[in-house]
Amino acid sequence: MYKDYNTNQLSLEVNLAYDIPSNHEARMISLFVDSIPSQVLLEETSHTGRPAFHPAMLMKMTLFAYARQVFSGRKIVQMNSEVIPMKWLSQDTYVSYKTINNFRSSKHANNLIKTAFIYFTLLMRENGMIEDDALFIDGTKLEADANLYSFTWKRAIDKYEAALNGKISQLYDQLIQEGVNLALSKEERETSQGLEELLEKTEATLVEIEQAIEEEPKVIKGGSANRQKRRRIKKIRKQLKDDFLPRKQRYEEARKILEDRNSFSKTDHDATFMRMKEDHMQNGQLKPGYNVQAATNGQYVLDFDIFPNPTDTRTLKPFLQSIQTLDLFNYIVADAGYGSEENYRFIIDELEKIPLIPYTMYQKELTKKYQTSTDNPMNWEYLEDTDQFIKPDGVVYSFKNYSSRTDKYGFQRDFKIYEADKVQDTPELEQLAKTDSGNQKQIHYNPTWNYFKELLKQTLHSEEGSRIYAKRKIDVEPVFGRLKSVFGVRRVHVRGKQAVSTEIGFIFMSMNLTKLAKNLASKTSTIQKPHSISFSLIGFKTGITVWFYLEASFCPASLFRFISKKGYNICRILEIIFLFYGRHGIRTHARCYTPTAFPTRPLKPLE
Repeated sequence: MYKDYNTNQLSLEVNLAYDIPSNHEARMISLFVDSIPSQVLLEETSHTGRPAFHPAMLMKMTLFAYARQVFSGRKIVQMNSEVIPMKWLSQDTYVSYKTINNFRSSKHANNLIKTAFIYFTLLMRENGMIEDDALFIDGTKLEADANLYSFTWKRAIDKYEAALNGKISQLYDQLIQEGVNLALSKEERETSQGLEELLEKTEATLVEIEQAIEEEPKVIKGGSANRQKRRRIKKIRKQLKDDFLPRKQRYEEARKILEDRNSFSKTDHDATFMRMKEDHMQNGQLKPGYNVQAATNGQYVLDFDIFPNPTDTRTLKPFLQSIQTLDLFNYIVADAGYGSEENYRFIIDELEKIPLIPYTMYQKELTKKYQTSTDNPMNWEYLEDTDQFIKPDGVVYSFKNYSSRTDKYGFQRDFKIYEADKVQDTPELEQLAKTDSGNQKQIHYNPTWNYFKELLKQTLHSEEGSRIYAKRKIDVEPVFGRLKSVFGVRRVHVRGKQAVSTEIGFIFMSMNLTKLAKNLASKTSTIQKPHSISFSLIGFKTGITVWFYLEASFCPASLFRFISKKGYNICRILEIIFLFYGRHGIRTHARCYTPTAFPTRPLKPLE
C-alpha cells in the first residue's frame, strides 16, 4: 500500500510558514545580520519613488547563497524561488538579479561587509572564542576576471615613451626651423598638454600661410615657397594629431592606472599580473590576479584586504593599519615571507605588538653549517674596545664609516662599513685582505637588523612563542584551503578592486558563519549518528565470520596478538573472542572441538 500521490489534484494542505531547524546555518546568518545596528545597515535613500529593499535582507540572501557556493545573480534568484531556507530569509519576496548585483557592487555593501567583520570579531571576543590574543596572517593569490593576454607592462611604456620623446624633440626642431613661434621647455613638450599647444601653434601657422598664399599670384617662377612650407607643416600637423598626441595620452593614462605597479590588465585595470601556484603549463606564465590577505584566529577570518603586490612583504604594514580591531591582539603571527626590517620596526616600535615572524634566513641560521662557517661575520671574533672584527684566518677588519641605503619604496637602512686593514701581521694576510680586483675587502653590518634578528630568535624559541607560532599552519592555512577546495574560489567573478573586495568579504563571512553554525551544532548534539552504529555492527559481524573461518583452520591466538600490536584493533578483538570460545569449548563449526584442543591460558585484559 502506498500513500496517495497526485500532482494534478488541488490540495488543501498549504504551508503558511516556512520553518527550518534551529541549528541551521540560515538562522546563524539571520541572527548575525540582525545584530548589526540599523544605523550601520541603512543608508540615505530617496524619499520619492519605490521603496528600496532592506539591506539586511539582501545581505542575508547573499551570505546564504555564498555559503552554498552560488555566486551568480540569476542562480541566487533561482535559489530564492526553490530553496526553503532562502525563502525564509527573504520572507518569500521576489528579488531581481539586477537588484542583487547592484547591491553587491555598491559602495554601501563594501562598507557594510567591512563593518560586519568588526562586529564578528567582537562577537568572538565576548564569547571567549579568540585564543592566545594572536592574529595569524597569510595571503593567497586569486585570478582576476580578466583576459589572460590583456597585459600592459610598465617597462614597455618606459621604452616606447622614451622613443616617442626623441621623435617629439626632432619634430620641435623642425617647427623652429619652419619659423613657428614656440617657447616650450623639454619637460613641457614631453607632455600631452605641451603637444596640444604645439598642435595649436602649428594650425595657427597654417592659417597664416593660407592667407599668404591667397595674396600671391597664381603663377610664380620657381614655385611658391609658401606652398612648399604649407606642405611640410601639414605633414608635421598630421604626425602630431594622428600619432604623437594619441600615443602620449595613452601612455599618460596607463601611468595613472599603473601608479606604483609594474603591470595591469586592460580588462580589469586593478588586476596585476603575477605568478600563480596553479601553473598547469609549467612555464611560469603570468596571470592577472589579486593578492588576498587574511587575518584569522581559530580558523575564523577576522579581517581581510586585497593588494596588487605579488609579494607579501609589502602588504603587511598597510594591512595591519587597516585592521580596526588590532588593539584586541598582542601577537602578530606570519610566515617568513613577511619578515623584514621595516615590518619589524613598524610592529615593535609603532604598534607595540610582539611579532612572531621569522625572517628569510631563520631556518638556515639554525643549521650547524651556518653557525660554524668561517665566511659568516657573525662567527668572527669581535673586539668591542677597538670596534674590530677578526676573521678566523687572521685578517683584521676595522670600522671605516657609516652608510645608509634607501630602497625604491623610500625605506632607509643604516650600515656600519668595516674594511680590512691594509697592514696585516703577515704578507699572506695582506694578500687575503684584498679582493680579486685589488681592493680592500669590506663587510656591511646593519646593527638594527641584527638586533631584530636576535630579538625574534629569543621570542620564537621561548615556550609561549613557539607554542603560538606552531599553531600558524593549522589556523590560517586551512582557511585558504577551504576557500579554494570547498568553496571553489580560485578566480573572482567581478572586476574592479571595490567589487572584488566586497565579494571576497562576503565569501569569508559566509565561511565564518557556516563554520560557527556547525561548531555550535556539534557541541549541542549528544545523539550518536546512526551510520556510525551500522559501521560498528558491520565490522563486528565481519570479525565473527573471519574468526569462524580461522578457527576451522587451527589458527593460533598468538597470530592475532602479533597483528594487534601493529595497530589493528579488530585483531585484538578476534584474539579475545578466540580465547573466550576456546576456553568454554563452544561448538561453532560442523566439526566438534573439546576445550583441550586449545591452549589453556587466562584471558588477559585489554591493554
